[in-house]
Amino acid sequence: MWPFLSFASDGISAVIVDLDGTMVDTLGDFDVALNQTLKELGRPGVTRADIERIVGKGSAHLIRSALLHGGLSADEATARQADAWTRYQAHYLAINGTHSAVYPGVVEGLTALRARGLLLACLTNKPHGFAVPLLKAKGLLGFFAHVFGGDSFERSKPDPLPLLKTCEALGTPPANTLMVGDSQNDGIAARAAGCPVVLVTYGYNHGDPIAHAPHDRLIGSLAELV
Repeated sequence: MWPFLSFASDGISAVIVDLDGTMVDTLGDFDVALNQTLKELGRPGVTRADIERIVGKGSAHLIRSALLHGGLSADEATARQADAWTRYQAHYLAINGTHSAVYPGVVEGLTALRARGLLLACLTNKPHGFAVPLLKAKGLLGFFAHVFGGDSFERSKPDPLPLLKTCEALGTPPANTLMVGDSQNDGIAARAAGCPVVLVTYGYNHGDPIAHAPHDRLIGSLAELV
C-alpha cells in the first residue's frame, strides 16, 4: 500500500481517470439505449439495478449480459450479439450524454489536479467512439491529454495492459501514475500494472462492496484528491 497521498512526496506526476461511474453517472444513457435495443429484439427489458451490476466491462459484455438476463441460452445470445450491438450502437450514439450527469466534485477535482501541473488521461472500458463525445458534451474533454477506450488496445481493464499503454502515452512510470476509478476492474488493473489506485464510493462495482476491491484510498468525491 502506498502511504496516501501527498502528490509531491509520493512522486505522482500523472493521473488516469475512469469515466462511467467515476466522472459521469451514465446509468440513464445505458437504460435508454439498452432497453430500446432489447425492445426491438423482442427481449425483456432490464432495470437500472440490473444495469448497475453488469456495466463496466465494455459494451459487448453489457449486451451479452442483458441478453442472458432475458433468458436466452449462451448459444442464442452469441447468435444475436452482432445484431444487438449494431442496434445498441445506433441508439447509444443518438442519446449519448442526454440522460447522464457529471458527479459533484469532478470538475473541481480535475481543475485542481491540472493546477498542480499533473498530466491527465481518461481510460475507460467504454468504446472510444462513445467516450470522446460524452466527455465533450459534459465539458470534460479539455482536461485530458489522452482518451483511451475499451477498444483502444488489445485488451481492456481489469487487464493491466491499458494502464501500461496509457502510462507510456503520458510518459510516466506506473509507480508515479495514479489510477482513479470506481470498480474492481480499476483496482485489479492498477495493482497488476504497479499504479497506486484511489476508488470512489459512489460508482458501479457489479453489486459488490467497493471496499473489497484493491485500493489505496476510498473517496466520496474527486474533489477530495487534492
